[in-house]
Amino acid sequence: MNQAQHFVGGRPRRLLSRIPLPPVMRTLRWRLTALYGVLFLISGAVLLLISGGYVVNSSSRTEAAGVHNSPVPTSTAAQLAKDRAIIQQLQQQLANQTGGASSLSHRLLVASTIALGFMTVGSVVMGWLLAGRALRPVRNMTAATQQISAHNLNERLAVTGPRDELKELGDTIDGLLERLEAAFNAQRRFVANASHELRTPLATMRASLDVAVAKPAGAPPQTIALAARLRAELDRIDALLEAFLVLARAQHRDLPGRAVVPLDYIVGAALADQRAAIAGRNLTVRRDAGPGGAWVQGSPALLSRMVGNLVENAVGHNEDGGWIHVTAQTRAGRARLIVENGGEVIDQRQVDELSQPFRRLPGDRIGTDKGSGLGLSIVTAIAEAHDGRLELKARRGGGMLVCLDLPAAVPASSATRASVPA
Repeated sequence: MNQAQHFVGGRPRRLLSRIPLPPVMRTLRWRLTALYGVLFLISGAVLLLISGGYVVNSSSRTEAAGVHNSPVPTSTAAQLAKDRAIIQQLQQQLANQTGGASSLSHRLLVASTIALGFMTVGSVVMGWLLAGRALRPVRNMTAATQQISAHNLNERLAVTGPRDELKELGDTIDGLLERLEAAFNAQRRFVANASHELRTPLATMRASLDVAVAKPAGAPPQTIALAARLRAELDRIDALLEAFLVLARAQHRDLPGRAVVPLDYIVGAALADQRAAIAGRNLTVRRDAGPGGAWVQGSPALLSRMVGNLVENAVGHNEDGGWIHVTAQTRAGRARLIVENGGEVIDQRQVDELSQPFRRLPGDRIGTDKGSGLGLSIVTAIAEAHDGRLELKARRGGGMLVCLDLPAAVPASSATRASVPA
């Protein structure tokens, strides 16, 4: 095995890497199989050469011995003629035996070569099977590691078996996952705790402004204007801290009050909250729903925040007199919410980054009414917490298309539907 590892990891591997090969032939399993086949072929060829040389050498010695042992005539003329006849007969028999031995050696060489070919093919098949069996734990660890993300770092490979190299590799990966889980949890706890603790001084500052403005003697106009500006900034900071808390809760997969809720009702509530902004920009809104609507299971508060952020994003990143198209439907066991809006032409590379925190379009600036840059990142976190995914696409004619894909749930009863605000 050490020889195989040296062959695979040394110069032959570098030489093979320069040869263009199909993807299936670039795997370690194929290289080990090729190594087994080549080693068997070389060993069989050497063995065949040794055995062939031994047979040829034996035939030569037999022929030489036959010639050396031929009788030497030393008698009368009659006896001499008789002996010559016997000698010719013996030489003819020896020639026949030599030809038969040569033919036998030739047939033996051909049969050995054919057998070597069949055994080489068999060794390649057996090498493929044995390499697959030897690499099966590696494939299992690879598949298990690919299923682990930032939201299920608590899972471990838990490789069983003897204390060998594969077991040590699995334990090393488990240790790495444990350290990553601790780091992620510490980061999320810090965000949640910082957001919660900062609310107290913000409330104190807001109360101090209210006291300063509400003096009996009255405050100067400059003070009132400054207090209004500070109160607006405090409200913005408070909204940002609330977004941090929601983001941390979604990343922790903290889903309070899980229930089956309809997406179209949540969309109606989100559009109602944005009614003033929609009217102010003279936007045209169109809603579509598939048969039976789209029902999902999760936290109603987080789902409402997620849909609200999508609708708010469609309103904010639009143009005056533009349009918004919202579709909620169920297909193949998946609930899909599509929010499409018009607007300026956007680069797809910029759209791909909007799901990251504090990522904005080039025209957006911090402190404007475009938001804090956390809206779509919160949507992504909430979608992943509900085993869904978010897809962002830039429309060719301008604007953006947002597709939210979630696992569909069985529709609730009419009583539950009536309890959801429209």
